[in-house]
Amino acid sequence: MRPTAVPPPPRGMSEKDAIHRPIEPPRPPVEEPEPQLIRRAPPQPEPAPRPRETEARVTAERAGSAGEPASEPVERKSSQASKPIGEVLDIAGSMSRVMLQRDRLIECRQDSDPTVQLAGLVGSQIKVRVGQIWLLASVRTQSLDRGTGQIIAEIDFLGEGQEEKLTGRVRNFTRGITNYPIPGAEVYAATNPDLAQIYASDGRANIQIGKVFPTKEIRAGLYIDAMLGKHFALLGSTGTGKSTSAALILHRICEAAPEGHIVMIDPHGEYNAAFRGFGELLDVSNLRMPYWLMNFEEHCEVFINSEGSDRMADMDILARCLLRARGKNKMAGGMSKLTVDSPIPYLLSDLTNAIQEDMGKLDKATNTAPFLRVKGKIEEIKADPRYQFMFSGMLVADTMTDVIGRIFRMPTNGKPISIIDVSGVPSEITSTVVAMLSRMVFDFAIWSRDEQTRPILLVCEEAHRYVPNERNSDGNSVGKILSRIAKEGRKYGISLGLITQRPSDLAEGVLSQCGTILAMRLNNERDQDFVKAAMPEGARGFLASIPALRNRECIVCGEGTAIPMRVTFDDLEERKRPASEDPLFSELWSKSGGEEDAVERTVMRWRAQSR
Repeated sequence: MRPTAVPPPPRGMSEKDAIHRPIEPPRPPVEEPEPQLIRRAPPQPEPAPRPRETEARVTAERAGSAGEPASEPVERKSSQASKPIGEVLDIAGSMSRVMLQRDRLIECRQDSDPTVQLAGLVGSQIKVRVGQIWLLASVRTQSLDRGTGQIIAEIDFLGEGQEEKLTGRVRNFTRGITNYPIPGAEVYAATNPDLAQIYASDGRANIQIGKVFPTKEIRAGLYIDAMLGKHFALLGSTGTGKSTSAALILHRICEAAPEGHIVMIDPHGEYNAAFRGFGELLDVSNLRMPYWLMNFEEHCEVFINSEGSDRMADMDILARCLLRARGKNKMAGGMSKLTVDSPIPYLLSDLTNAIQEDMGKLDKATNTAPFLRVKGKIEEIKADPRYQFMFSGMLVADTMTDVIGRIFRMPTNGKPISIIDVSGVPSEITSTVVAMLSRMVFDFAIWSRDEQTRPILLVCEEAHRYVPNERNSDGNSVGKILSRIAKEGRKYGISLGLITQRPSDLAEGVLSQCGTILAMRLNNERDQDFVKAAMPEGARGFLASIPALRNRECIVCGEGTAIPMRVTFDDLEERKRPASEDPLFSELWSKSGGEEDAVERTVMRWRAQSR
């Protein structure tokens, strides 16, 4: 390509500056064509002020090494962005092919622009001109054409933008393609200024979570309404910084929406440290979840252990007696329709008395075993101190309004998020407690449709435990309600956030309901394939980099971002980080002392079943 002509120095420029210009001093015959050359500059993608910035840098370099020509860095920097790196071979609706010149890709490696350096590589962005439109595409695969020695790449078109007349940059970028190029169209490297325009906010509410790779200054933003309106998922193997990244995203959402309503289910007790002072922290010591808020299905999970035909008999007895116990409450008298699912307070003693009465009405030929099984289980749980947070006799009062207001943060009182630590909940009913909380979110949204809509974000850490696939499913109600929220929740203003290290263990279809996916490093090939199936076509080019992502890096794609991007998360302040640090064996095993007292204290807590 013919080097771009540089205009003569303007009046007032010093002689020293003029010496460093790459052309001869101006002569009268060339003064007339110069304005035309300047007017032809718009096809160049580099901005107009760039040559002055580069010239200043070259001048500084010449002060240290006078032997290097000043014009070389200027010419090399501008040429890599303006010269094509290949051409289009085939065009298809979902995926097309381009031929990339190997020597041009090697030349791009020498460019100072980090985006141009990666031109043509898997996961990088390239652009194709169609008239006055730039089409942006992502490189999915590369292969060597041994006949020509060139590189054949498969690409996915992401979107298009207008060409800025003065600089040649991409502007007014939108997702989707309206004008496809024809075979033979030239392919160019996307530049840092291009990505700055593409990733710039379009004015919608957004949160910034890090920097776009490989740039050092372009901020990565997530559109709040688009991300929460269609659910999101954060995926990553253990040790990739998943918990810290989740805390970062939630902190950013709380800062952007201080009157929000966020409920996070924390199975390991990691996030209490991250939101101390910023949210409402609930665990078995202060949760106070009344048992009568359970629906009939949840009652069956807690009070019935039998299987087969015995289970059906036990459920029939429980349903009949539970309805009678709820009916003894005064507020039940004013209701036209009372069901076993109605959240009406009742006494556990009324439930066991109803079972005893039914058993007393039987003749001698009838089997009393089902009645004894159900009654025995209820009395067992009532006497177990581990269940006091839920089945205490002090939880009979009608506190439903207070419980909902406290858990859902209505009003927020300066704390828009509630962290529910279920690590101290007995494992036998952990799934039931999570199901109960999730169902309350869903039921509240349904029955409040006549009120002003108050969206709620429900975040589930270790989601594969609660929404397992058919192979690992045990039929618990938690999987059913979370699957229903994933499919129908957005209609009622419920957003679901799933955090998991094993996406392949999630229920089929749940991940596909998530409009925004943040995929950190995944080491398991089965998990990678599962994420690949859930990702949109335009993000497939990034999949090759998922196993090689560094800690605190992720691939973001979907509704929450303009186009798929690789993001390096921001550092989170120490006081806002979850307690998820791995123990340092080399350090901890080099110290000694205090082990006997520690063992004694641990045994006491163990026996008391209390922390």
